[in-house]
Amino acid sequence: MFTAPRRALAGAAALTLSLGLAGCGAEVVPSAETAKSAHYPVTVDNCGRQATYQQKPARVVTNDIGITELMLALGLADRMAGYVMPDEKGDLAAVPWAKEYERAPWLSKKEITKELVLDAKADLVFAGWNYGWNETAGLTPEGLGKLGVGTYTLTESCRNGNEKARGVMPPLDALYADLANLGRIFEVEEKAAQLTAEFKAEVAKAEAGAAGGRQPKVFLYDSGQDKPFTSGRFAAPEQIITKAGGKNVFGDLDDSWTTVGWEAVVSRDPEVIVINDYGDTGAEAKRQFLKSYPPLAQVSAVKNDRIFVLSYVDLVESPRNPSAITRLAAYLKGVTG
Repeated sequence: MFTAPRRALAGAAALTLSLGLAGCGAEVVPSAETAKSAHYPVTVDNCGRQATYQQKPARVVTNDIGITELMLALGLADRMAGYVMPDEKGDLAAVPWAKEYERAPWLSKKEITKELVLDAKADLVFAGWNYGWNETAGLTPEGLGKLGVGTYTLTESCRNGNEKARGVMPPLDALYADLANLGRIFEVEEKAAQLTAEFKAEVAKAEAGAAGGRQPKVFLYDSGQDKPFTSGRFAAPEQIITKAGGKNVFGDLDDSWTTVGWEAVVSRDPEVIVINDYGDTGAEAKRQFLKSYPPLAQVSAVKNDRIFVLSYVDLVESPRNPSAITRLAAYLKGVTG
């Protein structure tokens, strides 16, 4: 608690010594601390906004599981004040970042709020549109900026100027863009580059295994009985499906997560349905609904019982996207083989 004055004294002594050496014509080698601070300020392009960070964030609050795991995968648990996440997102003890989860406090299982952010003394909030940002509550990059709290917006969730439609680039590009930006913001570029290379290699391997085969039509079913919630071309399932060798039946929609009609699902006749497993209605209940819903009775996926389940965190932008591609590719190969 009392280290700041000591650092200030040390910095002053180092500066005096450096000036003295410079006056004698000696070469001045910056101290490790000076070299480190020279990294900042850092400016990155985030959803078309030039966001500048004056120093490495030290008390980050994240919202939702995919966003949280981006931080954990980069080894940044020690920079987190905590995360906000419902408790139906799976067994966190079994994930690759289980130990990191233990180091980052679980602040709330409800929605993120300004009060929570301020109570956590956050200096950065990492969230997104439909991933925590809330205009009604004033919980937006602009609103938090007025409170002196920095922000970073998940690239998958960027609004694209078409009302509230989201998505500005292919989903995997969004993942890689966020890794690169976070690498710069937190001065972990090497780790970010390593993860990106590993993810690209896994995706390429899965894609190569699926190459040359027929592309089965795939419908991503998130939720909804009156109208289904699904993925357009800017949400992660688009490339999870296509890189795995399938064709997203709603890949022509210029949005990320969006609502469609059952008539459109029937007319596009998907051969495979991928269920997003999360929420109060579990995967098995969703499966039974799809199989018993009369309008879907003649849809190929239902007739042939070709229903595959992936978890929520697999299907939102997260470090688990490449693994989801690998697993879906293996399933689709069985469908086309």
